Amino acid sequence: MTSVPTPIPSRTQFVQEGIKHRILTGQLTPGQALVETELAAQFGVSKTPVREALKTLAGTGLVVMNQYKGVTVRMVDADMAREVYDVRLLLEPEALRRVVRRKASLDAARDALTRADEASDTAERSLANREFHRELYVPCGNPLLGRMLDEVRDQAALVSAVAWAANPSWEREAGEHREILRLALDGDADGAAGALHAHIASFVRRAFPQPGDEEGDLRPSRDGRGMTDPQGPSEDGQA
Repeated sequence: MTSVPTPIPSRTQFVQEGIKHRILTGQLTPGQALVETELAAQFGVSKTPVREALKTLAGTGLVVMNQYKGVTVRMVDADMAREVYDVRLLLEPEALRRVVRRKASLDAARDALTRADEASDTAERSLANREFHRELYVPCGNPLLGRMLDEVRDQAALVSAVAWAANPSWEREAGEHREILRLALDGDADGAAGALHAHIASFVRRAFPQPGDEEGDLRPSRDGRGMTDPQGPSEDGQA
């Protein structure tokens, strides 16, 4: 039987994935300038695919395009982290709950967890952890829900990269990952969803604690969906 050849990615896709990989593995840091001519030379392409790649990455929230400052890797602050992780807390646990209830396969998640445990460097471990989380929600049975989570996936990975660079917490999170997967494989939909919710919330509390509150300002809401601010609404009326 004749095998179908793997499509060759376009120059723009090649550059886009290359830049994204460098950002998410910490080789390009928040605030760092992305100069078209330098990137074109590094990737062996003209400036056109670099320019198109940067536009796409700006759309995903990984880079910022400014008329005066040019293109830079997006800065990560507490507000940005909380916005991204609030979306994850609202959607990811529910997606996993549905995965478990419909008895979907979690083999891909288990494989990603194994790769993370066996990773030889932080970049490889980071990518495997990112894939682990994705494989927990992709089989949820709702493609739109999966796409919504995919839309914040890169931004969440950028937050994680910044946090891990300042305070590596691989072992703690690896243990939490194993517990989430165990509960899911045991068929405990609510338990797995609850463990995932706690895992996401505790990570951003540790990484971006609120001044004066050692627990941080991201806590599960009373109904277990989303996060609440222990100091109440902000001055602009947003919780």
